[in-house]
Amino acid sequence: MQEQKKLKSQSCIHGIGVDIVDVSRIEAAAKKWGNRFLKRVFTETELAYCFKKAGPYTSLAARFAAKEAFIKALQADVVIPLQDIETLNNEKGVPSIRLYGRAEEHFKRLIREGNIHLSLSHDRSLAIAFVIIEVV
Repeated sequence: MQEQKKLKSQSCIHGIGVDIVDVSRIEAAAKKWGNRFLKRVFTETELAYCFKKAGPYTSLAARFAAKEAFIKALQADVVIPLQDIETLNNEKGVPSIRLYGRAEEHFKRLIREGNIHLSLSHDRSLAIAFVIIEVV
């Protein structure tokens, strides 16, 4: 019985992904393309969260990096719309990823049951995201 419990608690890593983004690149795209760019890449929740901040483009760049890092970690063989990947923060500020549409569909197909671990960091000019997808 103890051996069965041990096997059930084991997990493995499906994939890891990391992405770094120049904040000025996101700011330039937002200023050039406006809502067309922002609504194509980010969810309403992400936009509301970021534009409450004094420096919204730093937070947007971190979320863009999270989306790219997730796609790398998932190792899917299809195009996943960036808006299908949403970065949220809980009440303590811990970031997480919520999936919709094609991203959710392919996660369930490839992973079935798993966890997405996300770490974000940024300074004035760069934002980075690191994602680990764990199969349980």
